[in-house]
Amino acid sequence: MTTIRQISGDGDLTDAFAVRHDVFIEEQGVDTGEEFDGKDESATHFVSYLENEPVGTLRVRFPDAAVAKVERVAVVKRYRRQGFGQQLMEAAEAHASEQPCQQVLLHAQTAVEAFYERLGYETVSDVFDEAGIPHVKMRKQLQSCGENC
Repeated sequence: MTTIRQISGDGDLTDAFAVRHDVFIEEQGVDTGEEFDGKDESATHFVSYLENEPVGTLRVRFPDAAVAKVERVAVVKRYRRQGFGQQLMEAAEAHASEQPCQQVLLHAQTAVEAFYERLGYETVSDVFDEAGIPHVKMRKQLQSCGENC
């Protein structure tokens, strides 16, 4: 059975951090200090579980009133391509839709750009380096937000 838990930044983030450590630090070689950037306390985190095992995570921050920024999207390698990433993104978008303006931004690794395109995101930048990995900036309008977005 799959469940997704929403955790505030001051909650128990052990499972979210474990998934991020496995994916970003161990698998992709991201520096620990860069991965754990001090912004977790100001974010809302989502963790996906299969039975009681954490298999994926992401965080959502609101850098300003008009924008939700999805960050640190990670699914443990052996659980990829099973729908966990899409479920996490749907949870993040539902959370963002509760805010006054519904634009979601993210920095996607180019290796998974097509995944986000399938979810309705559009690429709005050239390729740039982030943590030694090629990324692009992507955006999705969840609904019309007038002149505030």
